[in-house]
Amino acid sequence: MTLYALIHGASDVGWYWHLVERELQARGHRTVAPDLPIGDDQATLTDHARVVVDAIEPLRREDELVVVGQSWGGYIAPIVARLAKADRLVLVCPMIPRPGESADEMWEVTGWTFPADEPDAFYHDVAPALAAEASSKERAHSEATSGEPWQLDAWPDVPTHVIIGLDDRFFRPDWLRGVVRDRLGIEPDELPSGHTPALSRPRQLAELLESYRSG
Repeated sequence: MTLYALIHGASDVGWYWHLVERELQARGHRTVAPDLPIGDDQATLTDHARVVVDAIEPLRREDELVVVGQSWGGYIAPIVARLAKADRLVLVCPMIPRPGESADEMWEVTGWTFPADEPDAFYHDVAPALAAEASSKERAHSEATSGEPWQLDAWPDVPTHVIIGLDDRFFRPDWLRGVVRDRLGIEPDELPSGHTPALSRPRQLAELLESYRSG
């Protein structure tokens, strides 16, 4: 049995993962997907990570612990992996920080720009009713952590995997492939999805997560 800790992205909630949780739980695993304090101007990156660690601790047994971070959750998931001594780390359509680098600096260094000409960068491949529900759950995201340097001195010493969406209109695949190769020295895996595969391709995403564990 595996315990999956699922970390949502910016302006989002733990609900984002509910379809993937269903898939993983049907396979006999346990999951946690807490809401992070993203609207709190006083919350640091470590504060966000500790919310996840606190959710993990009551369920931690001898299970394998897999930490999964979506998008902005790529800044939080490695901190969780180190604090909770995870066995595996998976990043989905992620931001990938370097030590001491803030989110604002990552955008500048990697040359990413917001797709202002894209009318739907997040849910274009999600069923309309589900996309509407996801939009209704979005929350204001404090800018406090945007300028906060990522405090880990190195990437956690744990097997790491990255999943990108081939039709991601927010983090376009050519850009993200380069970031993954440059910063982690690995090749990402790919799903035929946009930026939110936990909603558009939950079964395929769960199967890919499971392939890492079994492998």
